[in-house]
Amino acid sequence: MENFIQQAASVKPSQRQLDWFDMEMYLFCHFGVNTFTDSEWGNGNEPEEVFAPTKLDCEQWAQTAKMGGFKGIIITAKHHDGFCLWPSPYTEHSVKNSPCKVNVVRCVADACRKYGLKFGFYLSPWDRNSKYYGTPEYNDYFCNQLTELLTEYGDVFCVWFDNACGEGPNGKKQVYDFDRYIKLVRKYQPNAVIFNDYGPDTRWVGNEAGTSRTAEWSVVPVELCKYAEVQTQASPEADRENLKGIYNTDDDIGSRDVIRYSSGLTFVPSEVDTVITKTGWFWHDTSELRSVEELFDIYVASVGTNACLNLNIPPNKEGRFADPYVERVREFREYLDKQFSCSAGVVNAVDGYTFGIDVDEGKCLKYVVLAEDIALGQRVESFVITDADGNTVYDGTCIGHKKICVIPSEKQSCGKYTLTVTSSRGEPLIKFVEIY
Repeated sequence: MENFIQQAASVKPSQRQLDWFDMEMYLFCHFGVNTFTDSEWGNGNEPEEVFAPTKLDCEQWAQTAKMGGFKGIIITAKHHDGFCLWPSPYTEHSVKNSPCKVNVVRCVADACRKYGLKFGFYLSPWDRNSKYYGTPEYNDYFCNQLTELLTEYGDVFCVWFDNACGEGPNGKKQVYDFDRYIKLVRKYQPNAVIFNDYGPDTRWVGNEAGTSRTAEWSVVPVELCKYAEVQTQASPEADRENLKGIYNTDDDIGSRDVIRYSSGLTFVPSEVDTVITKTGWFWHDTSELRSVEELFDIYVASVGTNACLNLNIPPNKEGRFADPYVERVREFREYLDKQFSCSAGVVNAVDGYTFGIDVDEGKCLKYVVLAEDIALGQRVESFVITDADGNTVYDGTCIGHKKICVIPSEKQSCGKYTLTVTSSRGEPLIKFVEIY
């Protein structure tokens, strides 16, 4: 078993995954016929005429993203209703037959390039409009549209696949050919990460609330991510029954107690996808915005727990981000900058496992931010931060790409602290420790 744990320590991300991690935050934009019908899941029979933004401004989206420190935008090129935000020749259910007629995908891609952002797209395999859905021909149809998006809009940083299918027991049955979809992405956009419940590059965190696990592992069993590359041998205790049904909603997907039963490990980090409002992914007139404090908590629970944040901001019926949404993004950015702008003191490495923290007189230790050199693997299983008297002020698990430790207010003070790695798969490789 010890040899298997050593192998686990050497499971590494691809360059595309490292580049994705460095983005940390990007925007999701749910926009389509649902925007105009006050719906979340369209039926596929909406007339094209309903899609009628009067002041479409994708540059405003990009400007807002840039202002907020978000590094890219993912547009819902086609949602479950099958309506395409580009003039696909493979369907009439698209912008070409709407009053708008604008190629929205093109506008988003161009705006991203203009403002130095990365461009990505969401393409729903579930299509409630296509006559091919539920037949073998559908995968050809889907691949034709996927190829359009991969080849006509420049560099793509993320292709986001939703596994949703709400047809019900008497609905149409469609087997999605994800192996084929993945090959197309690798062929035309080799640097793009592919999001899917089962890999190969990034996966769903397991909820849409903006939270993550106590221990958010990127090194997970291949049983969880069947489309990902296996980088280890099978565990000597491999047992399919013990991992039967493992899914992203599970509380534990990467501890020794779980991976010990795996037939192999892979590197597939999680994405926290959530909304800037308290309900709904598409625009609704009655939606209530989250507070700045709530957004900060989401940031800590995503970027600060070895994940990336995909924050949805829905354009309104005009085709713009509503002014209160833009203002909330501005406030969020200012709040982040305020929290992490002033160093609280000095950090000194004692050895690979121990770091001394000296907080300057007159300052309080509020946050400890640390990272592993994940290019060489994710290794740290637990760590602890103690004060000068040896009292625990923070008890941590995984670190990964970034870990933000929020010190409880009653334990914030100046003076000396110690950070100690208490368990690791091989020698820990701490990239940095910062204090604020």
